Amino acid sequence: MASLTSFAAVALIALGMVLTPGPNMLYLISRSVTQGRGAGMVSLAGVATGFLVYLAATAAGIAVVFAVVPAVYTAVKLAGAAYLLWMAWKALRPGNDVFAPGETRFDPPRRLFSMGLLTSLLNPKIAVMYVSLLPQFVDPALGNVAAQGLALGLVQVVVSLSVNTLIVLAAGSVAAFLARRPMWARVQRYLTATVLAGIAVRVATDRSRALAAVP
Repeated sequence: MASLTSFAAVALIALGMVLTPGPNMLYLISRSVTQGRGAGMVSLAGVATGFLVYLAATAAGIAVVFAVVPAVYTAVKLAGAAYLLWMAWKALRPGNDVFAPGETRFDPPRRLFSMGLLTSLLNPKIAVMYVSLLPQFVDPALGNVAAQGLALGLVQVVVSLSVNTLIVLAAGSVAAFLARRPMWARVQRYLTATVLAGIAVRVATDRSRALAAVP
C-alpha cells in the first residue's frame, strides 16, 4: 500500500487541479447554470466515467512502466513538476469567469453524459495526472505497484467528484456570489497557485528512485 504522504500529496494535487478552471469545470458549470442541477449531475456521471477509464488503464500499465523502463521515472518526475508549476502560473492569471458561461443549447441526458465523458477523456489535466503525476507517488518497495496506482487514483476520483458535486449543486449561487465579490475569486487563485507550486517543488526535489523490479 502507498504511504500516507503519497495519499496526502495526491489529494492536494487533485484538489488544486479540480479548483483550477479547466474543461471539466467549464462544462459542468455551463450545464448546471443553463439546464439545472439535474443536468449537471448527469454530466458529472460522464466525467466520473472518464476518470475510471484513466484509472483502469493506468493501474494496468504502471507496473510495466516501472519494470521495463525504470529510467523514465526521472523524466516523468520533472515533467510532472513542470506541469504543476504551469498550472500554478495559470491559476494566478485573471481572465475567464467560469461561472459566467455563454449561451448553450439544451441537451438530452444521453448527450449530457456522453459529452461529460468525452470532456473528461480529452482533458489534458486528467491525462497528465494519471500518466505523469500519479506514477511518481508509487513506491515499488511498498508492495504491489498496480494496487498502489489504483488506490492513489481512487483518491483523485473521490476528491474530484466531491468538489465537482459541490460545484454542480452550488453553480448558480456561486455565480451570483462571485459576481458581487471579485476579491474571493482572487483569493481562490492565489491559494490554488500556492498549493500547486509547493507540491511541484516537493516532486522536483524528491531524490527517491523507482525500482527496476516489480514485486
